[in-house]
Amino acid sequence: MLDERQKMSNTINEISSKLINWFSENSKKVIVALSGGVDSAVVALCAKEALGSGALAITANYKTLSEEELITARKVADEIGIEHKIIEYDELENSQFVNNDHLRCYYCRKELGLRLVREANKYKVKLIVDGTHKDDLGDNRPGIKALKENGIKSPLLEMGISKCEIRLIAKQYALSIFDKPSNSCLASRIPQGTRINYQRLKKIEISEMIVKNIFDVRQVRVRDHTDVARIEVGNDELYKLFDVAKLKMVDTKLKEQGFKFVSIDTKGYKSGNLTIIE
Repeated sequence: MLDERQKMSNTINEISSKLINWFSENSKKVIVALSGGVDSAVVALCAKEALGSGALAITANYKTLSEEELITARKVADEIGIEHKIIEYDELENSQFVNNDHLRCYYCRKELGLRLVREANKYKVKLIVDGTHKDDLGDNRPGIKALKENGIKSPLLEMGISKCEIRLIAKQYALSIFDKPSNSCLASRIPQGTRINYQRLKKIEISEMIVKNIFDVRQVRVRDHTDVARIEVGNDELYKLFDVAKLKMVDTKLKEQGFKFVSIDTKGYKSGNLTIIE
């Protein structure tokens, strides 16, 4: 068993070393799109290891990212010791995004890419990278296409690094978010074809915090079906919902947010669940 662990540790060290070398070989300066998730955190970590002060992390606060994610981005940047900048703009000023059709993520990432390019020009940086990895290709991700159109590179994807390997690298470097559940922008909780507005986004953000706090769960989605809140949690945490008193508490508090009905998705969380159902 010890030998197997050592082999795994050696493999992860080798992968992270190759990722660090990727930065050393490609540029002296880089901007990393840091979202607050583990994928972009590992990219930022290796960029910092390779380029030191030549690495800059940028997080976009575009009003559909939860405050929790912004706090995490600041925290992980501090852990890595990378220079960190937050740029702010309002995604809801983009009518194409607000219309919430099947290309919503494309419009979102297109604008993000343009703003990152603007920052890169300001700092005279030619290389911009994100945290897209090998496993992302299995999902419908029009946002990846938009980022590529703006010349943004994905070193994890280029090197064929998986989500599991990313988490192991993060753990090896003692990043606090090594096991952080995947997340996405709050707009992903709203069915396609339903217009996005501030009120819905805030209602979703508050509702998810209520569910997390009452049930002590880590991965939560509150899908907003207008009158109905559909709660999803990770399959490994579904058992925590089997508490009648807590269910009544959540029902009351989510109805205070404006929902008329509250439901639990017994299949648990799955990426793209809302698109599949709709």
